[in-house]
Amino acid sequence: MRTSRQSEKSRISAVTNGVLLCLVVAGFACSFQHHAGETQVAYIGPGAGFAFLGSFLTLVAGFFLGLVSFLSWPFRMLWRLVRRRKGFRHARVHKIIFLGLDGLDPRLTEKFMSEGKLPNLQRLKEQGAYSRLRTTYPSLSPVAWSTFATGVNPAKHNIFDFLNRSLKTYVPQLSSAHVTKPRRMLRIGRWQIPLSRPGIEMRRKSQPFWKLLGEQNIGSTIIRVPITFPPDKFNGRQLSAMATPDLRGTQGSFSFFTTRLGEATYEGGSRYPLKRAGDRFEGELEGPDNTLEESAGALRIPFRIEKKAKDPVYLLRVGKESVTLQPGVYSRWIKLAFRAGPGFKISGIARFLITETEPEFSLYVSPIQIDPEKPALPVSHPSFYAAYLAKLFGTFSTLGMAEDTWALNEGVISEQNFLDQAYLLLEEREAMFRNAMEKTRRGVVACVFDTSDRIQHMFYRYLHSNGAHDGASAVAFGGTIEEMYKKMDNLVGLASSYADDKTALFVLSDHGFCSFRRGINLNSWLRDNGYLVLQDGARESGPYFRGVDWSRTKAYAVGLAGFYINLKGREAGGTVAPGDEAELLKRELIRRLANLFDDECNEVGIRTVYATSDLYKGPYAAEAPDLIVGYNDGYRTSWDAAVGQVTAHVFEDNRKAWSGDHCVDPMLVPGVFFSNRRVEADNPGIEDMAPTALSLFGLEPPRWMEGKPLRVDVG
Repeated sequence: MRTSRQSEKSRISAVTNGVLLCLVVAGFACSFQHHAGETQVAYIGPGAGFAFLGSFLTLVAGFFLGLVSFLSWPFRMLWRLVRRRKGFRHARVHKIIFLGLDGLDPRLTEKFMSEGKLPNLQRLKEQGAYSRLRTTYPSLSPVAWSTFATGVNPAKHNIFDFLNRSLKTYVPQLSSAHVTKPRRMLRIGRWQIPLSRPGIEMRRKSQPFWKLLGEQNIGSTIIRVPITFPPDKFNGRQLSAMATPDLRGTQGSFSFFTTRLGEATYEGGSRYPLKRAGDRFEGELEGPDNTLEESAGALRIPFRIEKKAKDPVYLLRVGKESVTLQPGVYSRWIKLAFRAGPGFKISGIARFLITETEPEFSLYVSPIQIDPEKPALPVSHPSFYAAYLAKLFGTFSTLGMAEDTWALNEGVISEQNFLDQAYLLLEEREAMFRNAMEKTRRGVVACVFDTSDRIQHMFYRYLHSNGAHDGASAVAFGGTIEEMYKKMDNLVGLASSYADDKTALFVLSDHGFCSFRRGINLNSWLRDNGYLVLQDGARESGPYFRGVDWSRTKAYAVGLAGFYINLKGREAGGTVAPGDEAELLKRELIRRLANLFDDECNEVGIRTVYATSDLYKGPYAAEAPDLIVGYNDGYRTSWDAAVGQVTAHVFEDNRKAWSGDHCVDPMLVPGVFFSNRRVEADNPGIEDMAPTALSLFGLEPPRWMEGKPLRVDVG
């Protein structure tokens, strides 16, 4: 996390400005910078300097693509009609609707259905089909939704966790996308002008089913299905989701402005001073790095907030915007323009929320996100699809994980603030989903709603509360999860209204949920048992394994699901020989960690440990964790262990608002599967969705797909 304050940029000479502007107009993109040692887990992302890439080039490309698309529309439509008719000639359905409800838990779903609280899901169960749905190993959203898309196990699609690690430095990395610096740079004094684009790599491998359908001229609209950044290029439309960064290149970093004195450090954001001048407050928004000028630091936009006389409202002035703010109420999306030089700016969007007014004044600003109308990186396919949606429905969130769980974790926003934000995002997604279903007569509509996942993460601690006995918060929020399930059921009713007798509707979740009361630091257990050694006999380390003696370490944990053998020839400081020595060590760790007991709570913290070599095979198996931990209900990897930190104790209480999770033994957290059609399936899994989609359109699933088509009665 960057907390340092950069000095103000020196004035740019007129001559250099002219040279710079010419180079920008010529199409040169600015560089990407990744501050590897300064980020926390919530920050791991592609880096901030990418913002210059799209603010000019993506806009120009989108304009010309749109113009060409408009001029060629009559010819393309005629050709498409001819080819589509051929593509659908063996189809058993006209349309498939996939409604993804991330994290919808079968135990809660079945309970609420039995109580008559989910009538639309109950109707699907009675008229069509319902079963629990096997999730992936591990039971994490990026892993499971990648399997949904491709029909293969993680060793074939290369997504094993939210985080991976560098084999050279052991530092955690985002597992799903990677941005690299331009290869060629032109330096003019203190200016550095890239002569090539940064590289943007999608690390999910294999082919999603919508691409295979597109090759047969069967179109799809894919909205916010996780692990679709950068967007796939295929015959269809797509809006990216999980792993899409904010404008600063992080996975979501909020800004908190306050008149309170003192320092504070946040894992998911930054704190800034707010200057008071009578009834006016002044501050500066920190944006992406100005990578055009060497050591220029972050771009900034000043803003001020003025108290309106005799009114409980305030006036925010930022850039060209003038917006009324009411305490406790989110602003609309506000356009932000970060100016890097004459005629060149980077566009972003953010929401503002006044969190307190007396005696101190505080302001929360959401992560500054990529503007869908002027995207700094591609967030949709075709590139103009995001702008089309924004023109149709208004500006919308583009961040991969837009619900600000870290701001709630760290007390920057309240539970009610978080719920308000989550349901504003739900409204945006619902409008897009409705539009896609209205416009799709034939083909696939797939949309994933993650409201269900985020609210369970943050409110699980209230699920089994006993009213007033547990305090005012339990009274206020004890029914939050149930209310959310009802809202998800309303989405099912919406989807059902667009499902005619030629439509197959599938409602599914990628995993279920458990409580998260206690964290387990596997790195601390490995230290206590001689498998991980710290320098100078220390008991604790910094994050990112600072202080680990790799020459004496045999195993280490990073990410949310598994841990690794420190293997010779793979890791830079590997100590364990591949082959028999590594296998013996894995079996020893499995034996010793299975049924790991928490003496303080008199519970089993770990049910079992899986060797990934026993779980799946594929070309990317070498990238997988060596072992996956099957935590028990109530337990999960600790926050510190996830980023490679060794702490004093193995077990610790989880004191964050994030109180529900699914990073446990996958046997404990299956998902759900509903259909408006009768379905014959024995123990269906999420890998079966892709081949089922292909089969319903009359296509033979490719041999490399491991999922099996479900037997769907289409009448």
